[in-house]
Amino acid sequence: MKDFSRYKITYSIIALNAVVYLFSALLSGSIADMNMQVLVDMGALYGPLTVLKGEWWRLFTAMFLHGGMTHILMNMVSLYIIGRGMEMYFTAKSYLSIYLFSGLLGGLVSLYMHPQSVGIGASGAIFGVFGALAGFFIAHRKHIGEHTGAFMKEFAVIIAINLVIGFSIPAVDVSAHVGGLIVGFIGGFLLSKDPKFIGIYSGLMILLMLAIIAYLPHLYVQTYT
Repeated sequence: MKDFSRYKITYSIIALNAVVYLFSALLSGSIADMNMQVLVDMGALYGPLTVLKGEWWRLFTAMFLHGGMTHILMNMVSLYIIGRGMEMYFTAKSYLSIYLFSGLLGGLVSLYMHPQSVGIGASGAIFGVFGALAGFFIAHRKHIGEHTGAFMKEFAVIIAINLVIGFSIPAVDVSAHVGGLIVGFIGGFLLSKDPKFIGIYSGLMILLMLAIIAYLPHLYVQTYT
């Protein structure tokens, strides 16, 4: 219980993903592999529905959907490893904003790069958390140099885990990872300097999201016509 209270955001996100996974498993009739149509019905990213039909809410719901047992285990182990460090170095608001914007913008990058693919998973948001930690270490590298080695070891573990995911699960999109990583790094660097910058960070990310959302329909019309 003490460990939960210390890392309540990380454990809560893991629990939420687990609940959604169990529900999708129930609808799919399998605990190991999810039915793709079930995932689409539950809110997976799919360009024609998200962009052309205006179902932008899928950017959020897709962050909590996973394609199978390997997919969710890899993602949740990654979050367990780095999420607790995030709660040590950032405020709750900073953590949640970085996680959310990394997942949402990672999804938008995915829609841009793969307009006809089904996208699912928390990887974009998780990479955002990792990017935030990288931003923190760079922002404070003069004061926490002794922790750099441990951080690099965790970096290697996360990269290895997500390479496994990327090569083994077709629905996993590396472009979402990159998008989330960049968004998280920006947030981590800014908010580790001063948590009060959360308004600036959130405003910039919202403007970026709106710009991409305004552009994508034009791209999709060209793709599908």
